[in-house]
Formats: sequence, structure tokens, C-alpha cells
Amino acid sequence: MSEKSKAITSLVIAGALTSALAMIATTAQAQPTTKEKCFGVALKGQNDCAAGAGTTCAATSKIDYQGNSWKLVEKDTCVTISTPLGPGSLAPILRKT
Repeated sequence: MSEKSKAITSLVIAGALTSALAMIATTAQAQPTTKEKCFGVALKGQNDCAAGAGTTCAATSKIDYQGNSWKLVEKDTCVTISTPLGPGSLAPILRKT
């Protein structure tokens, strides 16, 4: 195989890979979200993010069912999750500590 043929083959493969990756990225963006943020359902240190003042993010909640920390749950299930302090919420919960 000549150098010119090798170069053309390499370009064809690169173009095909680029097209395939672009198609995968587009498909992934088009899929509907199947998870939602649910506040007040995470156990201490098991939140996914947003654990309030003095915390950074994931795994930083200080108490079980902290009202300003959230966990990702299946879409449309948050408010049906029961905890000892009440159901989960789609918005931060103000809880007495």
C-alpha cells in the first residue's frame, strides 16, 4: 500500500470516528432526564450535593435527612419517599435542628 493510500485510509477512518462520536453525543443529549433532585432524604454523608453552609458538595451533609441537601432519585418519586421527618421535597426543606 502506498503512502498516499495509507493517508487516505487514515483520513476516512478519522472522519468515520468523528461522525460516530458526534452522533453518540447528540443521542445522549436528546434522552430525557430520568433522575431528579430530592431534598431531605439523604442519610448523613450520603447526599449527592448542596448540603448547605459550611459544606462543599457530595457526601458532606451533617445529619440524616438534612433539609438543604439532596440526593438524585428516580423522576417522579421524590415526594413519595418517606423519612422519619416527613416526605422528600423538590425544594430545600427548612427543618428545626
